Amino acid sequence: MATDDFMDDTISRRLLLGRFAAATAVTGTFLLSPAVLAATKHRSEAAGPTHRGTRPPAPLVMLDPGHGGKDPGAIGVSGTYEKHVALATARELKAQLEKTGLYRVELTRTRDVFVPLNDRVARAQKRGAALFVSMHADALNDHSVRGASVYTLANQASDAQTAMLATRENSADRFGDPSFRDAPPDVARILASLVRQETRSGSARIAHTLVGSLDRELPMLPNPARHAGFQVLKAADIPSVLVEMGFMSNPKDEAALRQAPHRKLVAAAMKRAVDGWFLATGRMSVAEQSAG
Repeated sequence: MATDDFMDDTISRRLLLGRFAAATAVTGTFLLSPAVLAATKHRSEAAGPTHRGTRPPAPLVMLDPGHGGKDPGAIGVSGTYEKHVALATARELKAQLEKTGLYRVELTRTRDVFVPLNDRVARAQKRGAALFVSMHADALNDHSVRGASVYTLANQASDAQTAMLATRENSADRFGDPSFRDAPPDVARILASLVRQETRSGSARIAHTLVGSLDRELPMLPNPARHAGFQVLKAADIPSVLVEMGFMSNPKDEAALRQAPHRKLVAAAMKRAVDGWFLATGRMSVAEQSAG
């Protein structure tokens, strides 16, 4: 294959969660895991002291190239690994976003290494990310199915196909050490229930914006805005979305995703959606947007 540019925590007592970042104004009583508490503390510390007249740091967009290392992800009909496609497209999207000067952008992995799902979420929380975008190109038994789709977190899957995809993606941690495995189901359900309305709303909005932008450039699945219990979307305080850029099981999708120009097209569509989301949610002024 060408390689040109491819590449439980125990639940704590009830605690009061106050304002944990400069841009967040939500107060409530939740059951929080130590990991989430540590993350909110870091967000507050990361913001640092504010000074009158000092411009706040650019918002951080965390891109999450799926799989990696000993976890190849889906393997295409001609042998292409999902992990390579995801990383290559994430690098392209990072470059396009950084070129605007409006964002800081980080990747949950920058090379071909395995990163447990919970570590990906923890990294975004620790770094105080404003948005989390997980990038994938999965596979289905039906090789005729092709097209992009966008997913948000929900306790119940929107359809059988999405439930299967979530099961596949959540099983990535089978490649890791037992200490990194997913939390028990009861803990996972509690964590999912902690997703605040503000975060759910932000996730739904970015999903809607991504669907509209991708639909201008790519074939899309029917009803492309879907939802399921994706482990990697379970950050309680960060709007999060998972994008399936196509299916490695479909010859046309796989062939396209192997090509740098197509990945650049996908990245450009996603970049437009990120721009639109930050502007629509009031996290970026029109002047800043124009400056980009």
